[in-house]
Amino acid sequence: MTQRMALGNDSSVKEFILLGLTQQPELQLPLFFLFLGIYVVSMVGNLGLIVLIVLNPHLHTPMYYFLFNLSFTDLCYSSVITPKMLVSFVKLNIISYAECMTQLFFFCFLVIDECYILTAMAYDRYAAICKPLLYQVTMSYQVCHSMTFGIYMMGFVGAMAHVVCMLRLTFCDGNIINHYVCDMLPLLKLSCTSTAINELVVFIVVGVNVTVPSLTIFISYTLILSSILGIRSAEGRSKAFSTCGSHVIAVSLFFGAAAFMYLKPSSASVEGDNVSTIFYTIVGPMLNPFIYSIRNKDVHIALRKTLKRSMLT
Repeated sequence: MTQRMALGNDSSVKEFILLGLTQQPELQLPLFFLFLGIYVVSMVGNLGLIVLIVLNPHLHTPMYYFLFNLSFTDLCYSSVITPKMLVSFVKLNIISYAECMTQLFFFCFLVIDECYILTAMAYDRYAAICKPLLYQVTMSYQVCHSMTFGIYMMGFVGAMAHVVCMLRLTFCDGNIINHYVCDMLPLLKLSCTSTAINELVVFIVVGVNVTVPSLTIFISYTLILSSILGIRSAEGRSKAFSTCGSHVIAVSLFFGAAAFMYLKPSSASVEGDNVSTIFYTIVGPMLNPFIYSIRNKDVHIALRKTLKRSMLT
């Protein structure tokens, strides 16, 4: 593809072209309908879970409070990434410089938020299983609100750090991004000025926002596992494992895909990068509502009550 350069008087790029997931014409239409279906399922699933939590008082607990925030984050996540990705399957996907920086901000903001929401959910399970007598105090509404404020502040600070550093760069060597989203690493490859500061910021921000959640989740589940193994009754152990199982799956999916993306060998292909990114940016938000709902009796009860109320009105 011939590079389309949008140059001003300062010879800097004013728009970018997102190549998307594939350049093979025979795959464009099937992939368009596949990801359109994923987007619809993701929106319906996350919005449905949000509505259930809001409408049913018995779900107004710390666990479902953080699940509400996770669904809200996934809802925004899907809306920031997938619609623009779908465009690349049907036509040349041009995104302005301002739109690209805006997408980068929300992409980083929501990724960091999801890391810490999953961390808060792990801590909530630790408090519920390991310190049940202190649970009401440990996870009071004031504590939950403070944790949520901290989560969104971490996302805002991290995203602003990336975007502010990106704004100082000049893009004059090309404007074709070999990705379906304005991500940091593909953008850095296009810069014709030094990216040393950006790479340092990426190292620090990504390091902090991966290490802190990972260690917290690992320590929480190590203590949870130790506590569960100490439960004498098989029924009690089964209930405890069931409570944590869905969260372990969601954490493994998100952090596993992210680790595969960022801890891969430098010789890995760009196509492999794009495919691995799909799992934590598009597939994860679609699966989370089902992961937390399929074997969840509280959600099943809430769904039946909500459907019953809607039929009677």
